[in-house]
Amino acid sequence: MSLRIGEVADRVGVTTRTIRYYEERGLLDRGGRTKGAHRTYDESDVNRLRELIRLRDALGLSLEELVGLAEAEEARAALRDQWHGDPTDEQRIAIVDQAMELVHRQLELVRTRQRALADFAAELEEKLESLRSRRRSL
Repeated sequence: MSLRIGEVADRVGVTTRTIRYYEERGLLDRGGRTKGAHRTYDESDVNRLRELIRLRDALGLSLEELVGLAEAEEARAALRDQWHGDPTDEQRIAIVDQAMELVHRQLELVRTRQRALADFAAELEEKLESLRSRRRSL
């Protein structure tokens, strides 16, 4: 099924400008398009956009961080293709080593976000305790 950009935006809950911007940044294919025709998208484009938005929102990623995460996912997909292409055991070891490095980079980004959220939560806990103390003294 082919979808136009407005339909994709409605289904995912973003603006058409967001979709165009993600395309410009290489996060999303520019959509099937012939000269002078409208962009068209399929379910895989919708799913990819949903995943990008989920990661952006859940992790509070900047666009550059989102690009890095998406590039790592694409590199892992390429490694999966290599794995299924009947490589030698030595090549499989290299594929696994590369995949581990990519996952490590992604995990470090997530852990950095977790630490930032934990720090923020600790600050809020301190403020809350200070307010409770102030209330008790009244």
